[in-house]
Amino acid sequence: MPQDATVTAADIARLAAVGRAAVSNWRKRHDDFPQPVGGTASSPSFSLAEVQEWLRAQGKLSGATSDEHLWHDLRKIADEVELADVLAFAGAFLLYLHREPRGWPSLAGESDDHVAEKLPAAVLAVAHGLPGGPAFPAALPAEHVPVVRRLADLAAERGPQETFKFLRERYLDLHRRRMYETPPDVARLAVLLAGEAQTVFDPACGSGGFLLGALDHIAPRRMLGQELDETLARLTALRLALRTDDAEIRVGDSLREDAFPTIEADLVATAPPFNDRNWGYADLTADPRWEYGLPPRTEPELAWVQHALAHCRPGGLAVVLMPPAAADRRAGRRIRLQLLRRGTLRAVVTLPLGAVPNMAVPLNLWVLRRPDPTERPPSQVLMAETSGDYVAQALDAWRRFTADPEGDLDEPGRARAVRIIDLLDEEVDLTPARHLTPLAAAPPAEQIAEHRAATLDLLAALPGLLPDIETAAAPFDVPALPISELARMGLLTIHQAPTRLVTAEAGETGGGLRRVLTSEDVLNGRPPSHVLKEPEDDEALVIVQSGDVIIPAVIRTPAAQVVTEPGAVLGRNLFLLRPAPASLDPHFLAGVLRGSVNLRHYSPLSSSYRVDIRRAEIPMLPVDDQRRYGDAFRRLAEFTVKLRQAAEIGGDLAQLITDGLVDAGLRPAEGR
Repeated sequence: MPQDATVTAADIARLAAVGRAAVSNWRKRHDDFPQPVGGTASSPSFSLAEVQEWLRAQGKLSGATSDEHLWHDLRKIADEVELADVLAFAGAFLLYLHREPRGWPSLAGESDDHVAEKLPAAVLAVAHGLPGGPAFPAALPAEHVPVVRRLADLAAERGPQETFKFLRERYLDLHRRRMYETPPDVARLAVLLAGEAQTVFDPACGSGGFLLGALDHIAPRRMLGQELDETLARLTALRLALRTDDAEIRVGDSLREDAFPTIEADLVATAPPFNDRNWGYADLTADPRWEYGLPPRTEPELAWVQHALAHCRPGGLAVVLMPPAAADRRAGRRIRLQLLRRGTLRAVVTLPLGAVPNMAVPLNLWVLRRPDPTERPPSQVLMAETSGDYVAQALDAWRRFTADPEGDLDEPGRARAVRIIDLLDEEVDLTPARHLTPLAAAPPAEQIAEHRAATLDLLAALPGLLPDIETAAAPFDVPALPISELARMGLLTIHQAPTRLVTAEAGETGGGLRRVLTSEDVLNGRPPSHVLKEPEDDEALVIVQSGDVIIPAVIRTPAAQVVTEPGAVLGRNLFLLRPAPASLDPHFLAGVLRGSVNLRHYSPLSSSYRVDIRRAEIPMLPVDDQRRYGDAFRRLAEFTVKLRQAAEIGGDLAQLITDGLVDAGLRPAEGR
């Protein structure tokens, strides 16, 4: 196998813990900087071995980027075609560390030859049943053992799950086009529409977004998935196995070769391939799954809808991500008609443009329920359009609709319960926008007055929150220590919530339940918005205290919030830092973490960053100076929150007035 790999300028920047601009500067200033060995003029690639040698000679090989060096050492084991196998190799070993935590310590002290002899059988004993066969070799070359040892060291620092996340994200940097990632918010919405489910199935599971969403939000007892791409299926199986023992992923074409023919799930959630004309029309003409009609060759999405319904138990839910054209194409009219007549289609929700990246049109979620013979068929279906916080909007409309399916739900421009009989015309058009009540011609004057007053009050408060600043004589002349080192020194502690924590929005349950702080709460600077849905062992919960600093695990821009009201439960996907107040000011700590300079310590994930909080660096100023800076950071955080509120309320105000002027319900005041 090749013993070198190529790296991009972004890879070099990570290896040296610098920005891309520094790498560009080195190329211009240093004649001995390695020459490109591939790529293009605008995006060249370099020999990894040559780059590492040059960085080492220049003293620029950062010791803080051991994870990056490990990734590239793994890449040396195989060429790009085999890189997925190397990632599976690493994942299988991490799964061994996760499931047999005492196994590796007993081997680690032995020689490389002994480890190479004994490790394969130990790993394969726990990492069995993965799609595509064994992920770990039956014979491990002794020269690969040092890389395995470093992988174990990184897992000891971060944990097997986080280590695999890091390696997988680096793989995605190179193979983004191969792996479709269901946006987390879309997956969250799909599983929360079901509310609860013991068995969740995704027949086109891809990278496992819907199954992970179910694990995060409704904690099912069994999760099943099928994926056509064997490599992707194996990586998804490993990704889930590091989180739970209750997931099973199989390889194959779900429509032609159903791997779970007898499964009836509580929830089927999936994003099937769109516009696939080779979906199996000729082979599946007499298939018993076509209960609502044989899908036309040009309507593969309707084949997936019926496949999903065939795998629902009576009364079970299917949530399918669909292209908007499937709502009104002539060829699918007869099947849409049957889905409505039998009361199977329960809702169509239009997601905002951009909710699913790289799509030129807004997609729809079809919510279907397999009929229960003991229940009366419904007479209405929900049509909804969303924008902004589309998850909250869609869930609110769905919960109001399901609470009273025969009620008169009508929110102009947003959601409406439509009589099924009114949809059974020549077109059977299921496009939500065509069935919503238009917005009122003129908003109430009281509503405009309230929005105006709230906007002006918020704007009036902003100037007093901006701190006075001046130019510093010099940068901080103090060491900057990573969070991991501060924790080792006892200056703070790091906490995370249990992974199986099950929560619900506070508005959907009765009072008296424990409040839970979520990532969205931290990002929006608001109080806890969720509650515990199921009892948890109090010893496993993390209860926030005044002065704690909360950081989301995935961000688009740096975010950190200082807790001022104690008592809430720390939610999933959050880090909690508890500083020793005599040594670390919490507002100073949060302010530094919100600084863009710390982005270089986070791992890029598409347009977001996966936060590795242990690598973020904090300048160790004297405590009095920390408090002075901390006060400025606190005021800036409050300024940001109020500015956001002013923008939201002010935007609503502008829209209300605009709509009123357009509809002639309002007019400009005379002389203004």
